[in-house]
Amino acid sequence: MYVPAHFAGEDEAVLGLLDNAGAADLVTATPDGLVATMLPFLYDRERHMLLGHLARNNEHWQLPVIGDALVIMRGPDAYISPTWYASKQEHGRVVPTWNYITAHVHGTMTVHDDPAWVEDVVRRLSDRHESGRAEPWSVDDAPAKFVSGQLRAIVGVEIAIKRVEAKFKLSQNRPAADVDGVIAGLRADGDDRSAAAVEHHRP
Repeated sequence: MYVPAHFAGEDEAVLGLLDNAGAADLVTATPDGLVATMLPFLYDRERHMLLGHLARNNEHWQLPVIGDALVIMRGPDAYISPTWYASKQEHGRVVPTWNYITAHVHGTMTVHDDPAWVEDVVRRLSDRHESGRAEPWSVDDAPAKFVSGQLRAIVGVEIAIKRVEAKFKLSQNRPAADVDGVIAGLRADGDDRSAAAVEHHRP
């Protein structure tokens, strides 16, 4: 990934992106070509691994992996209008762009066809995404026999991370007045998440 120095993420920001991962694209090179599946991941900081699960009927997990797997993670992204820049009024030499946060996570993929392993990941994923809700759902809310059947229908995947390439492209290369305009423009568009990201990472 091309990452200019001013768009490189600091270590703690990258870990924060991994910690808050939602669904991401798992991409592997196989004898049949590139194969991709979007699935929710959980980051295990202590072991520096990504954990997830795939449908058993998805042949992706059965295809031999050539080299490392790639997981493409994303944070907020948004179109940036040049009309938001103070620079437009000053000299007009501005163009549209796109702001985004992304990470390319490279690592060794291991498949876990083990209901106990998969159940642990399902519980951890559910607990993470249900936390903060007034009435959080728990795996234990469903009948045990039903849960057992659901677990047999999925397999686990684990990515042992070797390297992470992260890019936080959030208008850091623009003058302060332009950054102010971007934040205001994003908020006016109702994209508070992207506005907050620009505000947080401004120079």
